[in-house]
Amino acid sequence: MDDTAIRAQAARATCPYLTTKQTAFHLGIAESTLRALRAAGRAPLGRRHGRTWRYHIDDIEAWSVARSSGGRHD
Repeated sequence: MDDTAIRAQAARATCPYLTTKQTAFHLGIAESTLRALRAAGRAPLGRRHGRTWRYHIDDIEAWSVARSSGGRHD
C-alpha cells in the first residue's frame, strides 16, 4: 500500500475529511480530474479549510453512489 493509501485510510479512521489528493485516490481518478469536476460544479461537496479543499467521506460516498449505473442496486 503506498503512502497516499495509508494516509487516506488513517484519515478515514481518525478524521472524516480527506484532502483533494486522498479524495482523488479514493475515487480512482486523477487529482486534476477532481479539480476540473470541482471547477465545473460536478464534484463531491467540498469545504474549503484555509487554502485547502477538504471532502467529507460521507459526501464522497454519496456522490459516488449517485453516479453508479448498470448492475443491480439493492
